[in-house]
Amino acid sequence: MKKPKLSTVQIWNMSMGFMGIQFGFALQNANASRILQNFGADIESLSWFWLAAPITGLIVQPIIGHYSDQTWTRFGRRKPFFLTGAFLAAIALCIMPNAGVLAVALSPIVIGAGMLMIMDASFNIAMEPFRALVGDMLPEEQNTVGFSAQATLIGIGAVLGSWLPYILANFFNFSQLTLAGEVPDNVIYSFYFGAMVLVGSILWTVLKTKEYSPTEFQSFNPQEVVEVKMGLMNIFISLKQMPQTMKQLGWVQFFSWFGLFCMWVYSTPAIAQHIYGSDMDDSSSLIFNEAGNWVGIIFGIYNAVSVGFALLLPTISDKIGKKQTHSLSLMAGGLGLLSIYFVQEPLMLILSMVFVGMAWASILSMPYALLAGSIPLSKMGIYMGIFNFFIVIPQIISGIIGGPIVKNLFESQAIFALMMGGVSLIIAAVFAMFVVEKKD
Repeated sequence: MKKPKLSTVQIWNMSMGFMGIQFGFALQNANASRILQNFGADIESLSWFWLAAPITGLIVQPIIGHYSDQTWTRFGRRKPFFLTGAFLAAIALCIMPNAGVLAVALSPIVIGAGMLMIMDASFNIAMEPFRALVGDMLPEEQNTVGFSAQATLIGIGAVLGSWLPYILANFFNFSQLTLAGEVPDNVIYSFYFGAMVLVGSILWTVLKTKEYSPTEFQSFNPQEVVEVKMGLMNIFISLKQMPQTMKQLGWVQFFSWFGLFCMWVYSTPAIAQHIYGSDMDDSSSLIFNEAGNWVGIIFGIYNAVSVGFALLLPTISDKIGKKQTHSLSLMAGGLGLLSIYFVQEPLMLILSMVFVGMAWASILSMPYALLAGSIPLSKMGIYMGIFNFFIVIPQIISGIIGGPIVKNLFESQAIFALMMGGVSLIIAAVFAMFVVEKKD
């Protein structure tokens, strides 16, 4: 028996929670460093705080994937994890910018860093079961549509979350001035609003989506045994039995996310130095902060582009194939990052980010569409969690070696780190062409 096709409305309903998750992620990505600095963190230690995100994902996601595979309740298979992650993340979003007020026994920076880790863990609890839900609910021919819908909603959430503090300050007159050791009102209320969006969008998915029962699940793939009680050793067994398609995609993911991490970490110093002519020894200068503000805008632009391009991915992949679509998108992103070296005016960066947005849309959807057909239905969650290894490991490696490379090899010229990221995306595009798709 084959899984029935879902309507467009059903596909968007079951992906709606991803918008809220990415809304929260965007607030964290854009503001966590400045919050920690407000609480006293020095700039040299910020990268170590950020390593908490991929390390947390490395540990949490395969465990959550395993337990979401084995959890069958009257509320659903993945839904308990959506709700748990959403409420924990919402609490962390509300507490983090108020750490200075709440600090009694611990310093604000310890509370803020702790909330950053809880936030990352909570996002991971909610996020990976969402990837698995597409594989659970959709037939193979709708996988690309399902993951593209997720990529579109991720882009919408990222744009709104990235720009919300600016919108509150400039259009709704929320204060962006504050005393030392405190967080401005526009950031605090952005985090409150993000918590509400996160919980609301997850509840939308929970209330609008009906998961299949174990009996129905078994009928779709009778050769598989739906096991409801297995230990954590299942993670190591699954690693050993990793499908060949996942191994091939692992190289694509490694170089994709290594390149992305280079962009996220080094865009502000690279653009400030290379295009604005900022003195990198003075990060408090007006010109450096103007560059930083513009980086926030262009990051929003590449996320906005990803929203539109994600809608085109199913049509493009139907015409030329999934791996060809992903390879071309990655190539575009790599060329976009490389082009920044030749940019002389800030407005020209918009074109560079258009190409990066194409790659970002594909990275968020096409690898999962390629992978879904090769994964046993009974282990969809755990394999989506294991697949996350190929996302977090390159970020950890980049976080550890990136600084010494920029300092010693690139002589503190951060623009070359962006070029390194561009080359990495192009290498990922080459590896994508060697992926062998396996159909359901």
